[in-house]
Formats: sequence, C-alpha cells, structure tokens
Amino acid sequence: MKLNCVARPSAFQDAVIIEAVQLIEQAGPLDDAQAMREAASAHADGPARIAARARILGQRIGLQDELARARHWAPWVLLALVALIVLAGLTLAGSVVGNSERRINVVVALASLLGLHLLTLLLWLFGLVVPLGAFNASFGWIWLALTARVAGGRQGQTPLLLRAATRLMARARLLPWALGFVSHAIWSLSFTVVIAALLFALAFRSYTLNWETTILEPAFFVHAVQWLGAAPSWLGFPVPDANAVLSPLAAASGQRAWALWLTGCIVVYGLLPRGVFALLCAAVWRLRRKSLRPDGSQAYFSRLLARFDAMAPRHIVDADSGPAPRRMPTSLSDGEVGDAVVLIGFELPDELPWPPSEARASGAQVLRIDGSAGARRALLDELARLRPRRAFVACNAASSPDRGTERFLREVMALCGECRLRLPGADEAAHRRWHGWLADAGLDRLLITEGAETLS
Repeated sequence: MKLNCVARPSAFQDAVIIEAVQLIEQAGPLDDAQAMREAASAHADGPARIAARARILGQRIGLQDELARARHWAPWVLLALVALIVLAGLTLAGSVVGNSERRINVVVALASLLGLHLLTLLLWLFGLVVPLGAFNASFGWIWLALTARVAGGRQGQTPLLLRAATRLMARARLLPWALGFVSHAIWSLSFTVVIAALLFALAFRSYTLNWETTILEPAFFVHAVQWLGAAPSWLGFPVPDANAVLSPLAAASGQRAWALWLTGCIVVYGLLPRGVFALLCAAVWRLRRKSLRPDGSQAYFSRLLARFDAMAPRHIVDADSGPAPRRMPTSLSDGEVGDAVVLIGFELPDELPWPPSEARASGAQVLRIDGSAGARRALLDELARLRPRRAFVACNAASSPDRGTERFLREVMALCGECRLRLPGADEAAHRRWHGWLADAGLDRLLITEGAETLS
C-alpha cells in the first residue's frame, strides 16, 4: 500500500514531512495525542489522517518553516554554483588558449577539457545499475548539501528534511535521475562556456595546434585523430588527414582543421552527452514523480492506522433490539506485534489488591482503568502504541459483565496478539457465569487464566 499524497499541489511536501516525522520517531515516539485527535476529526480515511498528523507535528517541530527556507535558498545556491562553474569553465578555456607562446597541444587540451567529465559520467552511469553512492560527489548532491547548510545551519532540521527527500527519491528509483539532471545541466552550461570562449579565442587570435610525444609512435596519433574525429565528422566537423597529423608545422588550412577537430570533439564527447542525459533525466522525473510517496506497507504506518481505527466513535446504544450475530475480533498477526506483555485492571474495586504480586516477577507492564471515557481512551492509545504480543485483562469476578465490558474486551483484542481474561478471587459460580457470558457475546475463544505462570 502506498500512502496517496499526490492529489494536491503540495503532495511532495506532504511526503517529505511524513518521511521526516517517521525518521524523528525512530529515536522514540512523539507526544502526538492532540495531533491524533485533530487528524481523526478532520479526515475520514487513514492515509489522509496520517498526512494531517505529520503536518501538525511538523508545524510544532518547525519542519514546514525550514522546508520553506530551503525552497527559498535553493535557486540562489544553484545560481552561485552555476556562477562558479562558469568561472571554472572560463579558467579552463584560458588555460588552453592563454599561454604566451600561443601553442596548443591538442592531446593535452582534449584530456584536460574532457577527462573529469568522462570520469564522472561513467560513475553516474555505473550508479544507475549499482547504486554505490558514486553520485554523492555530483553537482546535484553538492547543491542539495549546500542548500541544507545555508537554509538550516548546523543545528536546524534541514539536513533531516534532505535525508527524508533523498529516501523518497531512492525508494522511487529517482535519486540518480534527480541529482543527475542538476549535474548534467551544470556540465552542459560549463561546456557551452568553454566552447564559446575557445571559439572566440581561435577566431580572433593565431594559434599553432600540434601534438608532442617522447615514447609514442606517430602512427598512434594518426589513428587516434581519425578515431576520435569519426563522430564529430557526422556533424560536419573536419578531421585532419595523416599528412596534417604528421606534419610538424601544418599550413593555415591544416591549423583550421585542427581547431575545428578539437572543437568538434568537445561538442560531441562533452556537450551533447550531458545535454541528452539532462533531457533524459527530466523525462524520467516526469514519468516517476507520482511514485514519490511514503511506503504505507511499513509497520510504522500500520501502527498509526490501527491507532486511528481504535479512535473511531462507537455507535452503541443500550436499548436491546434483539439478538445479533457476534463475531470474534481479529487479533494482530505475529509480524505486527511487539514483545510487550501487559496486565490491565478493568474497573476493579479498591479492596481488591492491585497489582498482583506475580506481576512484578513476570516483568509485565501493569495498567489500570477506572471506567471513565478519558481513561479508556488513554489506555487504548497506549495499547495501540505498544501492540503487545499478549494482554491480560483482570475483571471483578463478583460483578455482572455488561456491554461496556464486552466493548472494552473487543477493543483490547484488536490491539494485541493474544488476549486473556483473569478473574481474581473468582469462585466456581463466577467462573460459570463469565464462561456463559463469553459464549453469548461471541468471545468464547477468549481464555480465562489464573496463576503467575500465565504472565509470560
């Protein structure tokens, strides 16, 4: 089950808040009694109630305010990062064409302009198949990390919101695509600046382009130029022939071929791949963005839904309209319960000793209810939080069981793995009376137990 939070424009924000509240509650449950009541009264279905509860708790913690600050600072941080990349691109282009001798080693220039780009692109492609965190050093991740630092500082909740957002994107298999879009877009802008600066310098200044080697054969450069120039030639960029490659001082036309070959390689192996992958990332984001929802199949959300169900109003009247079929309540499965064992005293008289002496030795958690609506609600909320594997309900054996007792037992049975009834001080007649009442109420499978050995 997926929590449906995509019907409103703020669906992604709701999903991030829900995920952030879940991360906070991994360290311990929040005081959410008021939030539960407000969410239950405002919404009818469970997923909407969970989203409303998260919004209420997030507002109290300050998550919405920090998320708004992050959204405000994100474009400014991106603009600053782009400015740095443009400056770096200009610096890189200047390092190629800015030397005083006006000589350009085309092999060194190509390696310096494309080396880091090709390495990071291969890591990103590898990260699509095997997510090893290779994209944590991408421009996209740097942008998110800087935004979290600027918007929230060291003590704010923005890093938590960043973790929640990345968990959502990772679950929807969108994290490398989202971060990749930012990274590819910035690389595309950088290559655009480099190509523009390079063309401007080559158009209005005279340079000598050549290659140099100490140990490699000249034939190596002939084959390398032909091989690297194959793809740019499809777009009309010239490829120097063998004579131009082997000639130590090429003619002016040969220098022009070298310059356009170098530019074509940067376009084809630098700008075009980044631009294409940026468009692909944007398309994948549009196709999968509806999957950015919390995973409602997790036990965390199942517990919240059970607590909301336990808070549903009971429309029971005392007037007896005739016998009606009774069903045994469905208890929690083994995978839904915790390790807790609870012992509940239900409307016990003051003269009856409570808690029993064996409770201390068993380690069971002892609770008590006096029958008031507030105490009843608080106890059921506590059971919904604990989800015990076994619950013992101790009732006054001398009293006559009524509909209030039946309703309470049914509510307890729905919130635990196994429920058992204890009748402290009961004689044989009381046992017969309670057994008969349990059979009439449809609760005949509810065990009546006594003794310290049962509190386990």
